[in-house]
Amino acid sequence: MTSPDRPSRRILIIGGVAGGASCAARARRLDEHAEITIFERGPHVSFANCGLPYHVGGVIPEASSLLLASPDTFRDKFGIDVQIRTEVTAIDREAQTLTTRHTESGETRTWPYDALVIATGAKPLMPPLPGLDLPGVFTVRTVPDTARIRAWIDERGAKRAVVVGGGFIGLEIAENLHHRALEVTVLERADQVMPPLDPEMAGRIEDHLVGNGIEVRTGAALKGIEATGGGLRVQTEGGDIDADLVILGMGVRPESTLAREAGLALGPHGGIHVNGRMQTSDAHIYAVGDVVEDTCAVTGQPMYLPLAGPANRQGRLAADAILGRPGRFRGVQGTSVCGLMGLTAASTGLAEKALRPQYGERLGVVWLHPGQHVGYYPGAKTIHLKLVYDQADGRVLGAQAVGADGVEKRIDVIAMAMQMGATVFDLEEAELCYAPQFGAAKDPVNVAGMIAANRLRGDLPMASWAAWQRAGTGVLVDVREPNEYAAGHVEGAINVPLSQIRGRLDELPQGETLWLYCKSGKRSYDAARMLTQRGFDVHTLSGGIMSYPR
Repeated sequence: MTSPDRPSRRILIIGGVAGGASCAARARRLDEHAEITIFERGPHVSFANCGLPYHVGGVIPEASSLLLASPDTFRDKFGIDVQIRTEVTAIDREAQTLTTRHTESGETRTWPYDALVIATGAKPLMPPLPGLDLPGVFTVRTVPDTARIRAWIDERGAKRAVVVGGGFIGLEIAENLHHRALEVTVLERADQVMPPLDPEMAGRIEDHLVGNGIEVRTGAALKGIEATGGGLRVQTEGGDIDADLVILGMGVRPESTLAREAGLALGPHGGIHVNGRMQTSDAHIYAVGDVVEDTCAVTGQPMYLPLAGPANRQGRLAADAILGRPGRFRGVQGTSVCGLMGLTAASTGLAEKALRPQYGERLGVVWLHPGQHVGYYPGAKTIHLKLVYDQADGRVLGAQAVGADGVEKRIDVIAMAMQMGATVFDLEEAELCYAPQFGAAKDPVNVAGMIAANRLRGDLPMASWAAWQRAGTGVLVDVREPNEYAAGHVEGAINVPLSQIRGRLDELPQGETLWLYCKSGKRSYDAARMLTQRGFDVHTLSGGIMSYPR
């Protein structure tokens, strides 16, 4: 039995926030006698990064709300020593020590360890462009960053802002600056916002932002920033934009300098390479959070995906490994959600565009546009849902959804199903909550599974609009009612409504492929079932006219 007067081991953790803080707390719960120390070069050891944009916008009024635990909390509740404003400058693997420097006093010190955890996180991507260090140009990574932005806006009466980067953080910052009545322009060098999503899903987000007063410029790479008499001028390939402040949200990269200088193995994306126990190439050193090179749970390939949820889980697993508990990290699935001006966008797994090169025609895709609950209950709103799966065995590979309500619920269900190796047949049979105000007896998750399962069984000859465009032959048939057709239809389509189709079969050529569509896919499926059994060659266009390319 270990004496309480003698620590069982010394555990040093570089960095707090999500991964480091969760590792420290877990280690203490598992070993009361360990000597645990956290080093944090900033003033706060544990804060909510994901809440930073909302403090900028005033939705979270007080910065103190973002501080999850103070050094005093760690000391009093857990007996953990926290050294804030203390930068780790070197790791000596042979001696099993690290060297620190206090950022204010300059004092240096050497600390021995039995186990070391690197949780240094990520740093903003800063390309070598002129003007990124000018006053009025900010990044958003820490609580002090938000204080500087808020002060700049207030003191200068800022009216115009440019956000460089159309990913999650960039769009959340754009929303919050708009909330503060600034004119906001978002620059994204890719040809869509939210680059990890498929284009048709990202297009709905862009339309929503523009409709709510945010200017979006895609395919617009930043060339530099210059100071002007009245503020800043943002130079882009598509022309200059004047602004009072600029927020850089071009992404992050792992803060792995310490690890590299210590000779630890890094992955292809620059993150620290770890095994399933979060152990680095040095058996005494572990790494967690945004500094880590992850493994994709879908493909098994290395990837870099900085997310808070995986960082917390990795922190717990590292503590388990250090203290002899079993467990392995499953990899990252990329489950994420973003709320933007009343719209929710969520995803899990990989997008079609990421999987298509590997899977080719084996990749199955379903689009659907159900309500978040039954239509007869007031307030039903559309969810635009996309499911990607392997047609060889039906395994679910990813899902994306955009809508006003009920979006994250469906993606969470599919994410959990994917973790268990589920197929579309499992989604078809999933038993989920139902009451009129919450969903439907056939939930959107069920319907997505049913559509894909019908395709795999051969009951649904389904195709995408892209396949129809590539084919360039056949007859496009709109099976909606005449008034719907008159209100708007795809050019070149003939109108043979489902309600009339059995009496108008002579209008449909037997020798040509029929491409069927309706509003969202249900009626064209019914028409396809009837026509295939009468000998017609048909394809129903997945998602109907609601999935027609913008």
